[in-house]
Amino acid sequence: MERTARVAAPLGLALFAALGVPMGERGPLIGIIAAAAAVVLAIAAAGLRLTGGRLVVVLVPVAVLLVVIGHGTGACLSWMGICVLAAWITLTSTIGVAIVSGTVLTLIPIMEWARQPGEPGWIAWTVGTMFTTVCCLFAARLRATVEQLRTAQEHLAEQTRAAERSRIAAEVHDVVGHALTVALLQIGSARLALDEEPEVARQALEAAEELARRSLDEVRGSVGLIRSDATSLAPLPGAADITELVASFQGAGTEVDLVTDGDLVALGQTRGLAAYRIVQEALTNAVRHAIGERVSVRIVVGEDQASLTVTNTGAAVPSAPGSGLRGMRERAESVGGRFSAGPVAGGWLVEAVLPR
Repeated sequence: MERTARVAAPLGLALFAALGVPMGERGPLIGIIAAAAAVVLAIAAAGLRLTGGRLVVVLVPVAVLLVVIGHGTGACLSWMGICVLAAWITLTSTIGVAIVSGTVLTLIPIMEWARQPGEPGWIAWTVGTMFTTVCCLFAARLRATVEQLRTAQEHLAEQTRAAERSRIAAEVHDVVGHALTVALLQIGSARLALDEEPEVARQALEAAEELARRSLDEVRGSVGLIRSDATSLAPLPGAADITELVASFQGAGTEVDLVTDGDLVALGQTRGLAAYRIVQEALTNAVRHAIGERVSVRIVVGEDQASLTVTNTGAAVPSAPGSGLRGMRERAESVGGRFSAGPVAGGWLVEAVLPR
């Protein structure tokens, strides 16, 4: 808007000053000199990109020159140049400078009107200058509001991108952590059974391979959600897949007891995914920090909420909050639930309550 004002205002001043010369009561020589001086000053102010008080200082002589051209006659178009000055200053200055300048410029035709009360043209120029100032003030405020909205939109977009990166990092952390933990258990079992029980070793390696393939599909699905060209993505797991999740740990040699009460599917996709990831991370941590110990998983789906607990005996998970505990808490809180984790007698307890 400021750039438009710098270009349009000098052109408008040149036009109205030139048209006002033959309409004024001054001689043509004085009118031409005044118009030329006004145009030169306006071009200089535009070229220097002046705004605010500095612009007002340069345009004061321009206003005086326009008065010289049209003094004494309300039918002179040089008075339109006063309206142009009001618009230029208002669009490129602060509100305070714009109001003061608009008021002073409005007083010019009022003073001419006082000298010639019978001339109706002064009323039009007075109202025109006031109207121009007010309209440009609204335009300037609208421009400022648009800039603020654009800045807020950019900030919101950056926050959205950061949240998406955090979400993908959490998904990849959970999937990869679970896959590596269970795969290592399967590979370890295969290594021990390789010589004496080759069939058991083969089954363990096949299970590790299948787990790695499913985990890779989940990682691709999580990352692929932000790709507009993604056409075939593996569905993300839900609460109903917790049974298969527990079976993968059991198949790797971990003693896991699963007790469910209620319909897991009733949790829906969003809360179901949160429940799945919490159980997945809790089992991964239990296997990692309490190898060979029994783990109990209990899920109760009620009418208003669902509670899930994962308890392991033996060694406790380190108390320092890592990305795993933080991720489980964030998942629970993201769906309006709550989360707690800590040592209990003889082990470690993870508990989450999710609303339905």
